[in-house]
Amino acid sequence: MVNLGIVCSEFNYDITYMMLERAKEHAQFLGATIKDVKKVPGSFDMPLAIKKMVKDAQIDAVVALGCVITGETKHDEVVAQHASRKITDLSVEYEKPISLGIIGPGVTRAQATKRVDSYAKRAVETAVKMLKAIN
Repeated sequence: MVNLGIVCSEFNYDITYMMLERAKEHAQFLGATIKDVKKVPGSFDMPLAIKKMVKDAQIDAVVALGCVITGETKHDEVVAQHASRKITDLSVEYEKPISLGIIGPGVTRAQATKRVDSYAKRAVETAVKMLKAIN
């Protein structure tokens, strides 16, 4: 049995809430159990919650769900790049899979909405597959 944790951004929650629901459904379909769900303000805020989650011996892998929509500046790129880099660092440091289910940067709200299912499902599948690959 695979025990998953999910860290979900509340920023753009109309999109990330749908991602969270799809991720839960797909985890159940794959036979994985969701042990914990933590909601954080934004994608940039995920690493601290993820770090606490990977320290939990009951959690085998973590799924990070977020959405960074483009605006008038390059802020979306900065947020996504720093979040993804730190998430990768945590995965390597704690030797636990952390999948990256963050839509963006460089997407509009309409583009992000179209990606909800694929990003959520892929993030869960990646966490499960990586766990099997390293064990």
